Amino acid sequence: MKTFQLNAEARTDLGKKAAKALRKENKIPVVLNGGKLVELDKDGKYNGKLLAGEKVVPIGRDGKGIITTDLVVNFADIRKLVYSTDVYVIDLTYDGQTRKAVLKDLQYHPVSDAVLHIDLLEVTEDKPVVVEIPVHLEGHAVGVKAGGKLYLSMKKVKVKGLYKDIPETIILNVDHLEIGKTIKVRDCEFDNYELVNAKDLVIAGVRATRNSAAAATEEGEEAAEGEAAAE
Repeated sequence: MKTFQLNAEARTDLGKKAAKALRKENKIPVVLNGGKLVELDKDGKYNGKLLAGEKVVPIGRDGKGIITTDLVVNFADIRKLVYSTDVYVIDLTYDGQTRKAVLKDLQYHPVSDAVLHIDLLEVTEDKPVVVEIPVHLEGHAVGVKAGGKLYLSMKKVKVKGLYKDIPETIILNVDHLEIGKTIKVRDCEFDNYELVNAKDLVIAGVRATRNSAAAATEEGEEAAEGEAAAE
């Protein structure tokens, strides 16, 4: 994946009122998830040292928690990240440190579509992540040559793997696709990552058209005439 450089600042003033004030300054609240796993005491509290913006979120009932970090970024700095079809691994720099992350979720205003909040997921070289990757079709389907129409049902698919192994685009060859045939999630196998969408979902295929149906009818009539002549 491509790399995106993003500078952030710790956010310690939380709440709806503070978030609204930030947005008026063209700044966006961000939460970095997936941080360090830590032990909690018998009261469910973490007694270790936390940096500015960090907090511990308990997970399950086994006395453990995950460190998450509240941050804030300038909208101008994330415009390309948010409105691009490319998928990035983010070099997130704040408080004198840099961590790698991927975009997990975006929240938009229901009317204006303005970005209200961003969730990032911290990644490491040994921890698999799930991200959505664009699909690109290449080749010339035999079904299209026969008058069918190629279609793409899933513009993006969910890919699980180490971030360094995940490509920028999933490329599928359609040369073999005949009319009525499809490529499903279950048909796609890769060496270093896997698709985690439902196995029966159709990614792409070739559907019949009027031209292809007419051509098939003509071929059938010609074949029948040939058999009748032979008799």
